[in-house]
Amino acid sequence: MARRRKEEAPKGSPGWIATFGDLMNLLLCFFVLLFSMSSVDAQKFDLMAASFSQAFSIFDGGASAVGDGILISNGVSQLNELDQYINSTGKTEEGDAVPDSLNEAERKLEEAKLKESEELSEKVEEAVAEQSLSDVIDVEFTSQYVQLTLQGSLLFDSGSTVLKEESLPVLDKIGIMLERYAQSTIEVEGHTDNVPMSGSKYSNNDELSSGRALSVFNYLIEHADLDPAIIKHSGRGEYVPIADNSTAQGRALNRRVEIRIYNSLSSY
Repeated sequence: MARRRKEEAPKGSPGWIATFGDLMNLLLCFFVLLFSMSSVDAQKFDLMAASFSQAFSIFDGGASAVGDGILISNGVSQLNELDQYINSTGKTEEGDAVPDSLNEAERKLEEAKLKESEELSEKVEEAVAEQSLSDVIDVEFTSQYVQLTLQGSLLFDSGSTVLKEESLPVLDKIGIMLERYAQSTIEVEGHTDNVPMSGSKYSNNDELSSGRALSVFNYLIEHADLDPAIIKHSGRGEYVPIADNSTAQGRALNRRVEIRIYNSLSSY
């Protein structure tokens, strides 16, 4: 029987060499890619940043690029310049910068609120004049509300929370105005001077001012067609004076009740 010749292994590199070579090529490509990402074409980045700024309103603080080398290619040292980067992209010392669009929206809302209060104030002033109450009611307004101020001497005797008989017709007319013009929250605030209480069932001015606000609140609820859920009452004591408490005239002005009619755009 003829002997068969043993087949020799094919000449050339072992098979694993091809796999190893492919791996090396991949690693080389990976590091080349990392290297290419470590630097940025300033001109191209400026164009990209401008595009993003127009589309999404970013970089409003005036930065022309993330860069100029601050965060892109400085390695670990970029952490030391983080505040500089944040400031260059719109952050101020007080906090994050507010976009101009938001500031503009807030400004327009404030103007709308002020306009509504002004229109409401004009209507209330006309009604006060028609009812011949201009001498006993002061009318003011802010962007939040229209305020009616009544002197305490008109409403109450000294140290008392019982409404005077002569004040009731005035409150009846105020109730009609509130029915007609109040579209949001109504707030009744009582205020006093800084003279300590003596010879009264109320131990301090806080209790007195709260009791007076409550008396006006109760009368309006009982005699006007108003929803109690939209009316608030509080006593502010002597802490919000509008005149000098060192004079008799100033103390008389500080003893008052304020009725605020909030407009429909206010936060209440």
